[in-house]
Amino acid sequence: MTSLMIQKDIVNACKIETIKVILEELNGDHFTLLVDESFDVSRKEQMAIVLQFIDRMRFVMERLINIIHVQDTSALSLKVVIVNLLAQHSLSLSSVRGQYYDKVNNMQGEVHGLKMLIRQKIRPAHSIHYFAHQLQLTLAGISKKCFEVGKHVVLVSNIFNVLRSSFKRMDDLRDSQKAIIQEALEMGELTIARGLNQQLDLSRACDTRWRSHCKSFNNLILMFGSILDVLELLALDARSIDERVKATGHLESYRTFEIVFMLHLMRDVLKITNVLNKCLQKNEQDVANAMLLVEVAKRRLQVSRDDE
Repeated sequence: MTSLMIQKDIVNACKIETIKVILEELNGDHFTLLVDESFDVSRKEQMAIVLQFIDRMRFVMERLINIIHVQDTSALSLKVVIVNLLAQHSLSLSSVRGQYYDKVNNMQGEVHGLKMLIRQKIRPAHSIHYFAHQLQLTLAGISKKCFEVGKHVVLVSNIFNVLRSSFKRMDDLRDSQKAIIQEALEMGELTIARGLNQQLDLSRACDTRWRSHCKSFNNLILMFGSILDVLELLALDARSIDERVKATGHLESYRTFEIVFMLHLMRDVLKITNVLNKCLQKNEQDVANAMLLVEVAKRRLQVSRDDE
C-alpha cells in the first residue's frame, strides 16, 4: 500500500483488464474515433482517445481506451500515436467510420489536419461535430461579428483577471458578498433555507464552452455590488499606478448602463441556448429531436426579439 511502483502496477493491470472487456464489446466491428487534447494539472499536453461503437444489444457505447501525454501536437504525430495505440489492441484504421474532434487547426485543418490525414487513408471515416459543439461554434462565430458583445466579453475577462490575480482581492470580494447578504437578510429581502444564499465565485468563460459564459454573466450580475466594492478599493489603494489605472478604467466601464444592459441581455440569450446545449449533450439524443429542439430555441429567441 505504500509502494508507488506496486500501485502503478495495479493501475496498469486494471487498465489492461478494462480494455479487454471493451474490445470484447467491440467484437471486431466498425467504430468511431473521438479525440480531444487538454492540459493536465502539471500543464503537460495530453490526448484522450475514445471509441464509440454499437454493441451486440444495439446500444451506442463510448469507451475511453487511453490518455496519452504528447509532446508533439502536429497532426502527423497525433496520427502516428493513434495508429500505434490501435495496433497495440489489434485494431486498424480501416475499421474507423467516423471522427469527432474539436475545431483547432491540427485536428480540423482542411489540408494537413488529422481529419484529412485519416480521410486520405480511410475514405468512409467522415468527420462530424457533436450537436452541442456545433451550437458552441455557431454562438462563438456570431458573437465575434457583434462589436458590443465582443467588447463586453473582453471586459468580463479583464475584470476576472484583475480580481483573480490576488488572494487579497478574492478575500475582499467574499467579505463584500457576506456583508451584502447579511444586510439583505436583516431587511427581509432574502429568506434562509438549506441550499440558498451560497457563496458565488468568478468563473472563467471559455470560447469552446459557451455554457460557461452563461454562468459567468449570471454570477457577475449577482455579484455586481461586491465587484464594484473591490474595484473601488483597488482604485484607491493599488500599490502601483498601472494597477490603479486599470482598476479605474474597469470601474468606469463596469458602471455604465451599456455594460449592465449587455450583462442582462447576454444572460437571457444564453439561458435559452444553454437549455438547448444541455439537451443536445444527452446520450440518447437523435437527429430528428435535435432539429426540433433547435427550432424551439429559435422561436424563443425570436419572441425575445419581438418583445424588444
